[in-house]
Amino acid sequence: MERRRARELAFELIFEHEFNFEVSPDVLYENALECRKFEDNGYIRELFYNVVDHKAAIDEKIAACAVGWSLSRMSKTSLAIMRLSVCEMLYIPDIPFTVSINEAVELAKKFDHEKAPAFINGVLNKVAEVEGIKARDSQK
Repeated sequence: MERRRARELAFELIFEHEFNFEVSPDVLYENALECRKFEDNGYIRELFYNVVDHKAAIDEKIAACAVGWSLSRMSKTSLAIMRLSVCEMLYIPDIPFTVSINEAVELAKKFDHEKAPAFINGVLNKVAEVEGIKARDSQK
């Protein structure tokens, strides 16, 4: 499975978890494997569980960089996309931040409203800057 498709499935799980937080991530993941009929994939699993495990820290980074916006005002779709991208930037360093942001923008174009891609791009670029990810990646 290509990474773009894996990200899309991870996004769907992250989004679904937001509405089913009382269901354990393991049950949610296993149900998705059965109902959506995709094979267990290490990258999907890594993204989903990292977002679940580090949600508070990820949300803190997003909130700090979304000037004038609270997390509660953001669409659940935008938030799930940004959580996935910030997770990649912070916890999967072999992915260039530019790829993470570009893929997030593509997800927003597909699943979110028309103004979401620009908003998501701005917030994620700010996260990459504030967290030193841009500087780290430029030294590679």
